[in-house]
Amino acid sequence: MSLSESNWTQAGPIAKIIKERRTIRLFKDDPVPDELLLELLNVAVWAPNHENRQPWRFLLYKGEGRAALADAMLQTYSGEDRERYGKRKRDYFLEVPAHLVVVLKEDTRQKQWDEDYAAACALIQNFQLAAWEQGVGVVWKTNRYNYETNFREAIGILPEEKIVGILHIGYPAVIPAVQKRTPAENLLTIIDK
Repeated sequence: MSLSESNWTQAGPIAKIIKERRTIRLFKDDPVPDELLLELLNVAVWAPNHENRQPWRFLLYKGEGRAALADAMLQTYSGEDRERYGKRKRDYFLEVPAHLVVVLKEDTRQKQWDEDYAAACALIQNFQLAAWEQGVGVVWKTNRYNYETNFREAIGILPEEKIVGILHIGYPAVIPAVQKRTPAENLLTIIDK
């Protein structure tokens, strides 16, 4: 039995949350309180980031605001796709209690861009783990429309910004089963000389 397959009796609460967190795609109708969302963001911003640049900002769509995000998404669809998928996609956006757009201020210097993008991804993982600890589920989406000019303009993304992800957030209606992970020892090369 490998270490990753054992019960890891020394595991603390952080390791437990990391291993138990699931991507949630089906949510209950219950709204997530603004105070809780803000608390989760205030935990998430403690992500490591080089030179403390904190290169992010956030857009939160909830309540009636969800329709604006859904409509911006739908305007990126071709007429045929809007006819085929539009109602279902819009309904989903309106059913999810909250959508958080994580926006990165892009740096033209490659090293800093890489560092900032990594920091924003760490922030999202912090948010997901803190949310899970509070019984809130998240799915991190990086769809095609995040790159579409009309979508970006409709939601106020500036030319020098990147959407790192749109987080769909709510209390889980369904928690998926565990998906197997490849043990790290199968992927690790140790160089000792």
